[in-house]
Amino acid sequence: MSNLNGENSREDLNIQLPKKYPKRPNLRGDFKKTLPLHVLILPAFVLTILFQYVPMFGLVIAFQDYKPWLGFFGSDWVGLSHFRELFLFDDTVSVIWNTFIIAVLKISIGMIFPIVFALLLNEVRHMGLKRSIQTLVYLPHFLSWVILGGILIDILSINGGLINQILQFFGIQPIFFLGDGDWFRFTLVVSDIWKEFGFSAIVYLAAIAGINPSIYEAAEVDGASRLKQVLNVTLPGMLPIIVVIGTLQLGNILNAGFDQVFNLYNPLVYAKGDIIDTFVYRNALLEGNFSFATAIGLFKSVISFALVVYSYRLAYKYANYRIW
Repeated sequence: MSNLNGENSREDLNIQLPKKYPKRPNLRGDFKKTLPLHVLILPAFVLTILFQYVPMFGLVIAFQDYKPWLGFFGSDWVGLSHFRELFLFDDTVSVIWNTFIIAVLKISIGMIFPIVFALLLNEVRHMGLKRSIQTLVYLPHFLSWVILGGILIDILSINGGLINQILQFFGIQPIFFLGDGDWFRFTLVVSDIWKEFGFSAIVYLAAIAGINPSIYEAAEVDGASRLKQVLNVTLPGMLPIIVVIGTLQLGNILNAGFDQVFNLYNPLVYAKGDIIDTFVYRNALLEGNFSFATAIGLFKSVISFALVVYSYRLAYKYANYRIW
């Protein structure tokens, strides 16, 4: 077909243009362009190698009868004997079970409270009040467990503690929160939720803010009440991020919070409050059983790594979330 000027098109002339091959990457030129960025990241890279990867050489201790005065190369090799002992000791099985129970309670209950709080806070229309509430509930997150541990020990004391004084005022017998195993678990879960639920709600508030306002307008036109809007619009809009956070939390099944437990526990609650991290701390640094403690730590790391990989696969499958 000819164009308006009577000229033939390229298709009519059957002219084959030369193929355009992809341009070969100029690695040297690209590196020069990004050199300032490489220099900027170099300190973080060096610190990561020194403090994250070089210490991994110490895992060899788990397969040795390690003696500090003999070092890595002079200590006897014992293979998997420490891993066999790990499952033979009743204390080890009890510690793993304690860690699992405490972590599951923290993860499950710790997800419900931020979601409920985000839903309630979203209904507050007075911005000044809303920001004040947000600030108050965020503050505990920025306090260390060293500070909060001292506060909790004082207010939960069976002799003169504020909580027990209030209970006695209502005729209830004092409760040994930090000396009874069952109450100790309850204290760990409640105090962890109190510390973190406000900060955790930020993600859910962001998810709510991303919901299209026109959906609420359409629901309101259809006569939906505020409760029905929450159940049929807000919660479904939050569901993807809830699924992502819930699946990613699987990797923390064996992380029950060393800082919190270490600052609150005592020998009276070892049976139900001792976790893997505190057990490793006592065996390694207090009793000098470096090889056995390293074996327990390596066991926990392998299980946690497997759970993290599995949780990312679940997050990608059910919420289309991926990090690379």
